[in-house]
Amino acid sequence: MSDLRIDTMIPGLSAEAPEAVTRAEALGFDAAWTSETDRDGLLPHPLVAEHTHDIDMGTRITLAFTRSPMVLAYDAWDLQRYSEGRFSLGMGTQVKGHNERRFSVDFDSPGPRLREVVESLRHIWDVFAGRRDRLDYDGDFYSFSLMTETFDPGPIDYPDPEIHIAGVNEYNIRLAGELCDGLCMHAFNTPEYATEVIAPLIEEGATRADRSRADIELSASPFVVTGEDEQEREASREEARRRLAFYGSTRTYHDVLAHHGWAEVGRELHELSTEQRWEEMTELVSDEMLVAFAIEVPPAELLAEARDVYGGVADRIVLPLEHGAALVNS
Repeated sequence: MSDLRIDTMIPGLSAEAPEAVTRAEALGFDAAWTSETDRDGLLPHPLVAEHTHDIDMGTRITLAFTRSPMVLAYDAWDLQRYSEGRFSLGMGTQVKGHNERRFSVDFDSPGPRLREVVESLRHIWDVFAGRRDRLDYDGDFYSFSLMTETFDPGPIDYPDPEIHIAGVNEYNIRLAGELCDGLCMHAFNTPEYATEVIAPLIEEGATRADRSRADIELSASPFVVTGEDEQEREASREEARRRLAFYGSTRTYHDVLAHHGWAEVGRELHELSTEQRWEEMTELVSDEMLVAFAIEVPPAELLAEARDVYGGVADRIVLPLEHGAALVNS
């Protein structure tokens, strides 16, 4: 499908980031996203805005609970102004262990907590934009009631930043349909799961708010196995197996495996991970699983295959920047 938008990921704040995003725009990618793993997801975007003109930009994803929603609101508002309306805020919860043990923040009731992050962001932006007279959000997890003129950045000449959330469990997927502009589907996902599980849940959430599926963007970021020769493809294949084994060992993602009849594989992967038997884990990722989760084609065929597999399933897809020239040539 020609209307499937093609996006890519760029590095975090680094000397390489400006060159990467300039190249992404020159190659015709529709958006450049940053993740938040070993670097801050928001910091690169002033550079992105400075070095580009038209490409969309945003986080895929930044962590929702490690900053106050007020901090997120200020940051996204500033970036939307500075990028002249090209920024969108993609957020995710991460998992319990990372929140509690890496960031030392609360993780109880993550679904309802994420709902309040989204609601409070909208509320705060209404105050910034002058659509609401005073700040008075009061939830179970967050309360905001103080905003004087000194601390109010005021309106911007662009729409509010879009809010996209990552969702794996049913609650968060419905939440995306109900309150958000889009859902960032996890890489540990298949076209079948997206069609048979995610899309109906998005519809359910949208119905609650008198919205339609067309109001919510679905973004896919599948595993890609490719290379110019068999040696490169085999290395790419093994990296995909390694990442599939890692995600498959996390119980948060086991619903996807269970949907395909691989629940026992998930249990075995989790058990091996608790014993740090990493090499053995990749051996459990079968060729059948690789086919289900990954797009595997030569670089010149990647764009066509992405459109064949995800056209009608997603509205956007993230593909590797390193194969951008091949995508353009195809």
